Amino acid sequence: LTRKPLLLNKVEGSQDVVNMAAIVPKEDGVISVSEDRTVRVWLKRDSGQYWPSIYHAMPSPCSCMSFNPETRRLSIGLDNGTISEFILSEDYNKMTLVKSYQAHQSRVIMILFVLEMEWVLSTGQDKHFTWHCSESGQRLGGYRTSAGACGLQFDVETRHVFVGDHSGQVTILKLEQESCSLVTTFKGHTGGVTALCWDPIQRVLFSGSSDHSIIMWDIGGRKGTAIELQGHNDKVQSLSYAHHTRQLISCGADGGIVVWNMDVERQETPEWLDSDSCQKCDQPFFWNFKQMWDSKKIGLRQHHCRKCGKAVCGKCSSKRSSIPLMGFEFEVRVCDSCHESITDEERAPTATFHDSKHNIVHVHFDATRGWLLTSGTDKVIKLWDMTPVVS
Repeated sequence: LTRKPLLLNKVEGSQDVVNMAAIVPKEDGVISVSEDRTVRVWLKRDSGQYWPSIYHAMPSPCSCMSFNPETRRLSIGLDNGTISEFILSEDYNKMTLVKSYQAHQSRVIMILFVLEMEWVLSTGQDKHFTWHCSESGQRLGGYRTSAGACGLQFDVETRHVFVGDHSGQVTILKLEQESCSLVTTFKGHTGGVTALCWDPIQRVLFSGSSDHSIIMWDIGGRKGTAIELQGHNDKVQSLSYAHHTRQLISCGADGGIVVWNMDVERQETPEWLDSDSCQKCDQPFFWNFKQMWDSKKIGLRQHHCRKCGKAVCGKCSSKRSSIPLMGFEFEVRVCDSCHESITDEERAPTATFHDSKHNIVHVHFDATRGWLLTSGTDKVIKLWDMTPVVS
């Protein structure tokens, strides 16, 4: 039995990239914002198709959104730096503008509405993280990031905010009512951070990157461990976490939907060791002129074993293997002795791979129904039943 997501519906009609979409809880509905400047609320009709019950044009392309089902408050980020806040009617047939915030100098990248604090958090291309009071509309504070920020997550319990930016860095800030302080920064990606996902129960942060990788940062354990997950062939675009089954859902620009089992004991990838010669056969590497001269041998190219981290030559690392417990779902270079030590059980996959057949920009997961919503650059929104996989 091949377990794979079931495509429930395709929602089409947007004239440009759908930057973000969300499932309406307890309704057969979808809210979407698009580069074509429209906000649409799609409700499922008797025909089985989704048709807009709301079609609202904004003054600028809609880059992101945040919907709070309890208050039916919809916050929309625009390309011109504005955040507009609406209240949706109970029947989802009308949206009423409440207020607007001039939050950024350029495109709003991410928004979070925190009901417990009555805060609106946002990041923008202007390299700023800001937060506003949603009751008064006043700006409470801001922080300049090292580059344009994409990922944004917030922990209500500790008031820590996580901001991922294009430099590959994750910044952790502690927010007070009108001030913030820098707690620490994480640097582990070789490309920009494109998505963040926070699990407040295990106190683990996941960061996805344009370097095709995901890093799991153990913040609650205070051990400073960072587990790498390698399962995409293109940049990771969006992350979501299924708390009840401890599965991470990641989506990429390659159209791949990867479901990771996070309920296994994973291992940290080793740091790569430095050496002037192969740590297996002692042959010099090509920059080690002295040993090359002394031994009258041409220097070799340096590689690294992904399992032990040793610096090895190509001859001593001729084998490839997947190491799922280290996050390597694809085959990677390992030294010959490590290859022999990896058992078939250790090669058993800890993730399942699925093709969405569109370039995914953002995902939204509804855990109560097991539905996943993917929005893409092809102007299409797809609704998937993930219960065969996430269960």
